[in-house]
Formats: sequence, structure tokens, C-alpha cells
Amino acid sequence: MTKCPRQKLADLLREKYDPENSGFISTERFRDLLETHGSELDPHKLEVLLALADGNADGKICYQDFVNLMSNKRSNSFRRAILQGSRQLKGCSLRDEVGLGLSQRLVRHVAYETLPREVDRKWYFDSYTYCPPPWFILAITIAEVAVFMYYGLQLDRLVLQVSSPSFLKSPLPYHPQLRAQAWRYLSYIFMHTGIEHLSLNMAMQLLVGVPLEMVHGALRIGLVYVCGVLAGSLAVSVTDMTAPVVGSSGGVYALVSAHLANVVMNWSGMKCQFKLFRMAMALVCMSVEFGRAVWLRFYPPAFPPCPNPSFVAHLGGVVVGLTLGVVVLQNYEQRLQEQSLFWIFFCVYTLFVLCAVFWNIFAYSLLDVRLPPPP
Repeated sequence: MTKCPRQKLADLLREKYDPENSGFISTERFRDLLETHGSELDPHKLEVLLALADGNADGKICYQDFVNLMSNKRSNSFRRAILQGSRQLKGCSLRDEVGLGLSQRLVRHVAYETLPREVDRKWYFDSYTYCPPPWFILAITIAEVAVFMYYGLQLDRLVLQVSSPSFLKSPLPYHPQLRAQAWRYLSYIFMHTGIEHLSLNMAMQLLVGVPLEMVHGALRIGLVYVCGVLAGSLAVSVTDMTAPVVGSSGGVYALVSAHLANVVMNWSGMKCQFKLFRMAMALVCMSVEFGRAVWLRFYPPAFPPCPNPSFVAHLGGVVVGLTLGVVVLQNYEQRLQEQSLFWIFFCVYTLFVLCAVFWNIFAYSLLDVRLPPPP
């Protein structure tokens, strides 16, 4: 059975250059090995290996770091060796490469949209295979549009669906009288107040969420999105206790705020085109959507005493994005469970969820809150 280049290189590294099985190899021997067999590797991966050899101050390289690189799993020690290297990566910038197909240009565009370091961009460009595709954001978006169209036909209106007397009778939106139905804390994202609400959310969700999922994967982006959604409904149940909640703004604002914060924190490294203008446009879209939600909340409701849906879910999503979301986006290809900041924010988030649950169980009766009648 013929071995692939990376298996051949790994075997040579262990057998010829580490016969004592110490787990390390000198950088001089490592460079000799690359010069002999480097032509069999992807050019970008070869650049990363050379940077690893040049950047290691100890004069030796861990065998496990090499294995992690060959299997697309980079350790923290490997990243430190790259970032502390004594020179930049050789070769042309990924942006200057020519002769790329449409799919390769899309991957390159996504790399420059989301990653601040050239080594990460080249690594992502070589590793991404479109398998699996960014299914999570696409599936959520399709489901939200399908539910909106269903209720649009059923209620016979697309604009300001919330003004229909049957809107809140759906089993999906969060309603304070029905807060014991736990699924409503998540399912409310599939209902929107109208096509103007849906359009802004879907635009931000697709333009930001799909590239982020292509880079960070469905599991991580799904974690940020769902945490933003749950934080949004719980924040409403604690601070705006009489109001219902609809719309995916909690999850959308978690993703967008995390991405914008990541861009600001890595401003000099981010090479996306027109980044200042695009950041301004993203903030304008978020402000318009938030302003619409605030206006609607205090607009006289169509069916008092039940108020219009709350805007606080947007703020819950922003808080999640600026905490958990930033940690996720800052640690591309690194294990989140090894990041202490991730566990700090995750524990704070878990504590907030537990406190909000107890608040929903006991506070409404203790404070004698006058709730609107059930729909």
C-alpha cells in the first residue's frame, strides 16, 4: 500500500532523525528533511513548516507538533513557534496568487474576511474542502423563511404580522404566560414581526454567519448562535417581564458583534477590502434593526394589554458575542477546552442561565407581576 507524502515524511522523521524516540528533532535535521522531501507537500504547508523550523528558539521541534500539523490539528506550542518566528513566511501573499478557480477564490475571500494572520489564511486555504458545507446557518435561515411564509399565508399579511390577533397563538414565540413551555426560549427565532424584521436579520445572518461557519465550523458557530438566542429570551424574562419575544436577533447579534469585535481587536492584521466602510454599514444595519425593535416595543399594541415584542433579546445577543463569541473567533484551529478565558465566560454564562431559570420560577409570583392574558 503506497503511503501519502505526509505519512512518508512523518515516518522518516521518527525513524531516521529520532532513533532514540525522545519525541524531539533538531531544527537543522528538520530543515534537511524538508529540503529533501518538501516538494511532495502543499507549498503553503511547506512554508509553515519552514517557519516552524526557523522560529523555534530551543533548537528542537516536538514530533507531536509535526504530526498535528500534518493531520490539520495545530497545538498551542506549534502556534507559539510560528508566531514567535524570527522571520515572516516566505513566498507571495495568498491574495497575489493567480490562476485560481471560482471555488478557490471564494475560499480565499472568506479567509481574508475572517482571519487576521497570513499563516492562518494560507493554512485555511489549503485545508478547506467544502465538506461539510456551512449547513447550520443555511438550515436555520431556510427554516426561518419557511415558517415566516407559512404564517404569512395563514395570517394573510407579510408586513407587521405581529398586529394579527392570531400571531402569538403559534406554539413558537416566547410569551410570559407560557414561559413554563421551555422550548419557547429557543423556538421564538422562527417567528418574525414582519418581512422588514426578517429581511434585516437574514441579510446579517447570511453575510456574516456563512463565512464564519466556513472557517470555524458548525459546532462553534452553532454554540455562539444558540447561546445568543437563549440569552436573549432569558434577558427579556428578567428585565422586560411582561413582553413576548420573536425573531432571531439574539443569535444574529451574537455572531455579528463577535465578528466586529474580532476585526477591531486585530485591525492591522485584517486585510479584508473596505473594512472601515463595511464595519460602518454593519453597525448601521444593527442600529436600524435595533431602533425598529425599540420603536415597536413602545408603539401602542394592537391588542392591549399584551405589549409588543421586546428588544432586550438584541442586547443579550451582543453580550454573548462580546464574550463567548470573541473567544471562539480568536482561537481558530485551537481547542476551546484548553483556553482558560473560554471556561471563565462559559461559567459566567451558565451562572446567568441558572439565575434566570430561578428568576422565572420564583420572581414573578414574589413580585406579583401583572402579566398579559395568554394568547
